[in-house]
Amino acid sequence: MEIEITSKVNNVLLDRTEVHFTVTHTGAATPSRDIIRNELAEKLNAKKEDVIVKTVKPSFGNNTMKGYAKVYTSPDKAKGLEPDYVLIRNKLMEKKDKEKKPAAEKPAVIKPRKEVAKEEPAKPVVKEEKPAKEAPKQPEAKKE
Repeated sequence: MEIEITSKVNNVLLDRTEVHFTVTHTGAATPSRDIIRNELAEKLNAKKEDVIVKTVKPSFGNNTMKGYAKVYTSPDKAKGLEPDYVLIRNKLMEKKDKEKKPAAEKPAVIKPRKEVAKEEPAKPVVKEEKPAKEAPKQPEAKKE
């Protein structure tokens, strides 16, 4: 695995260095965020705790990935500026488990039944058969 730093910008206002990098991992599995943090820390002469990998985007069909990382002067600065989900991904913070409150048992409430007027079932529709119309009578021929 090789990491090439494509750009490096020193952000004095936020007291960090912003790094864009490219990772080439020929013949190996896609490296984890933790491995990338270790390699970046070695290349940039920083502690692993100070390096925050924000994004890593693998490219389809290639063994390369592009990413963006931030190197802070201390982990406390990173914790103050970075969102929680980024700190959790970089293992600088543990995920907070939401505690489910046990559902309080509600007493059973018995409601009185409402009296509903019962309707009679619908009567089946019976078609009345009309007598067939008789054919018109033909006048009888006169006998002579």
